[in-house]
Amino acid sequence: MTRILALDWGDKRVGVAFSEGFFASPHSVIQRGSNVETYARIEALVAETGAELLVMGLPTTFNPDEPIGFQAKRVLKHRDALAERLTIPIKMVDETYTTVDAEEYLRQAGKKGRIPIDAAAAAVILQHYLDEA
Repeated sequence: MTRILALDWGDKRVGVAFSEGFFASPHSVIQRGSNVETYARIEALVAETGAELLVMGLPTTFNPDEPIGFQAKRVLKHRDALAERLTIPIKMVDETYTTVDAEEYLRQAGKKGRIPIDAAAAAVILQHYLDEA
C-alpha cells in the first residue's frame, strides 16, 4: 500500500491527512509560520509517516476564462518550493467544496469540534484522490 500525505493549504493553517490504504484520515494541522518553518514541518511529516506521495488541494475558480486564480497561484508556488525540498512526487487535486464537504462529514459523524476542519478538509481532498486512482 502506498503511504500518502495530503495538504489543504490555507493562509494561516495547513490541514494534513494521511492514508496507507483506501481511506483518508485527518492527521493534524500545521500553524503557518514562515514558509521555511512550514516546509520544514511538512518535510518532517513526510519522514515520520514514510509518505511516498504528497497530494495538495488546488483551489479553482468558477471563471472559465481564468480557472487558476490568485489563491491557486499561491498554492502552486508552495508546491514548487516543496518539490525542491522533497524526494517524493506531488499531485494536485481540485479542492472545490472540500471545506463544505468536511463540515458536513463532521456534523453527520458527530465529530464537529473534535477534529480540526483543516485536517478534515485535507482528508476530503485525499479521499477524492484515492477514489479517482
